[in-house]
Amino acid sequence: MTSSVRQARPPQPTLEMVADVAGVSRATVSRVVNGSTRVSPEIVVAVTAAIDELNYVPNRAARSLASRQTQALALVVPEDMTRFFGDPYFAAVVQGLTRRLDQSDFTLNLLVASSDPRHKTLRYLRSGNVDGALIISHHTGDDFVAELETTMPVVFGGRPANADNLEAYFVDVDNAAAAELGTQRLVDIGRRRIGTVTGSADMPAGIDRLTGFQRALERAGIPTDAVEHGDFTAQGGAAATRRLLERRPDLDGLFVASDLMATGALAVLRERGRSVPGDVAVVGFDDSPAATSGPVPLTTVSQPSEEMGFAMADILLRRLSGEENVPHRTIMPTRLVLRESA
Repeated sequence: MTSSVRQARPPQPTLEMVADVAGVSRATVSRVVNGSTRVSPEIVVAVTAAIDELNYVPNRAARSLASRQTQALALVVPEDMTRFFGDPYFAAVVQGLTRRLDQSDFTLNLLVASSDPRHKTLRYLRSGNVDGALIISHHTGDDFVAELETTMPVVFGGRPANADNLEAYFVDVDNAAAAELGTQRLVDIGRRRIGTVTGSADMPAGIDRLTGFQRALERAGIPTDAVEHGDFTAQGGAAATRRLLERRPDLDGLFVASDLMATGALAVLRERGRSVPGDVAVVGFDDSPAATSGPVPLTTVSQPSEEMGFAMADILLRRLSGEENVPHRTIMPTRLVLRESA
């Protein structure tokens, strides 16, 4: 007859055990763990060594009670779930966010909020589950965003729809100037029958990129009426391009307000027998992986989407730490990337 003895799990390291190994008080260890500046560098080294030796993991719940912070942030995306996971722009922004948050103790909660933006999502955010929110891809009708700003620190990816709110914190590019740069490329290579597929008309980025398109054509003396609205999806870009070709079959240049929409536009041009760039030169926007995934590499306006995500998270963390003089508006650079399509 054999018997088995369940081995007891070794006790988890505690704050007291770290204090004993480091030769300091429990309160001193707590100050080090919570990032206090009221501890000498020598003590920080000793406590850090003890933490590493014991493989001590700070108790997040206890730290939250002490600091009155949850150490969690929310990424709020007022969009359809399929669009969020299908657009490489979002992936780049999230990569930047997490790269910055990996340097902190904060975690990130994802809330794709299009299905219930004014009730469940807002209730969750206002109930103390997170310390702050990062909001990307917001629309004019997203009224819950304004309510959220009164509850917690918020940083926007892109100029917020309520642009009159001078207190808003956001990271963006100069979308109008960037679109003007992309459209000017079509003018410079001799195209004179130029149209555009815009982004969503209820989003600041969509509105500003249309403004930039119009500026470039007005300066060149070219009509600005060849406009069809898309929705920042490949399907929307394809549908808008079909409408545009029906109105302007002589089109020889096309500025598309996102690379993803441009992939839809290229597919329609191909099915209509229009060569790119021979018959129609095409310029996109983003310089996302979509720009090089199709049969014709896209000339496009590059925006630093990953760095924008990093900056958003950095600004929110600085606000939560109580830092003063955090900039309200951070405008990142853009540039034109020349490829085969134009």
